[in-house]
Amino acid sequence: KSVVVGRGRLGGIPMGAIAVETRLVDKVVPADPADPNSLKAGQVLFPDSSYKTAQAIRDFNKEGLPVMIFANWRGFSGGSRDMAGEILKFGAMIVDALREYEHPVYIYLPPHGELRGGSWVVVDPTINEAKMEMYADPDSRGGILEPAGITEVKFRLPDQLAMMHRLDSQLQSLDSELELTEFEDTQSDIKEQISAREEVLKPVYLQAATEFADLHDKTGRMKAKGVIRAAVPWERSREFFYYRAKRRIAEDSFVKQLVEADSKLSKDDALDVIKSLYDGDWEDNQTVASFFEEKASELEDKVKEVKLGAVKAQIEALQAELEGMKF
Repeated sequence: KSVVVGRGRLGGIPMGAIAVETRLVDKVVPADPADPNSLKAGQVLFPDSSYKTAQAIRDFNKEGLPVMIFANWRGFSGGSRDMAGEILKFGAMIVDALREYEHPVYIYLPPHGELRGGSWVVVDPTINEAKMEMYADPDSRGGILEPAGITEVKFRLPDQLAMMHRLDSQLQSLDSELELTEFEDTQSDIKEQISAREEVLKPVYLQAATEFADLHDKTGRMKAKGVIRAAVPWERSREFFYYRAKRRIAEDSFVKQLVEADSKLSKDDALDVIKSLYDGDWEDNQTVASFFEEKASELEDKVKEVKLGAVKAQIEALQAELEGMKF
């Protein structure tokens, strides 16, 4: 129940959808209904929800559907019970299902959603770069560790104290007094003042560090690092994904036809052939989708031309090989 899957239409285009249940979910255990472990947290992948996700992806693939994954997971459940429940195997099943997926896959981080830890690993677009794309709402967050976890690892207490003494004028003054005085009583008083000042500054520095770490999880930074294709606001996500899906379905269809027409062509080469017939902005999904509709006959003629050229080249190669043979 912690993962919701289904089928629908996006502007008339059949799509599969995988979404995340963010609320607490009751798990009914008939053999022991009083088990306190029957409650499951939201935004977490458990063994059963991981298996459900993997199975849904495989079903969508067999049905020939593009799939939309609303990624809002904070990670996998890593307790001993879940490890015994083969959480690693079912997580790997998600990776295998995405690696074999033959249709467009869109991973979208919804507003105020976050993608963390192992859950990012199993939906990373590098699993199937030809088919998978990741997008995020400007108010979403993404990263392996959450900001509080990063500050615990990268900005420990000694680092905080060192920064306080480097930046705070009051601590610098107290440090200078401590170096100049030779009386133990005075030194003790100054050390107490330093400790009191440090306690006052700790929450401020920790909060500033957490905010700084959070900046690295925003969509601007994700786009700069190349882990998402673009930031797509929720308000225009429906329109954006409609034209993106429409464009990708047509694009993949013609690329497949070109590759089948000439086996020497790679997918990139086939895409370059299509681009040569288009003189607009290739990143504008709406205009590219219109191009595939309006120029369908020209594209089909181009496929025939490529196939004719490939057959001629094959015949010439066979003729040359035949002439070179000695009996």
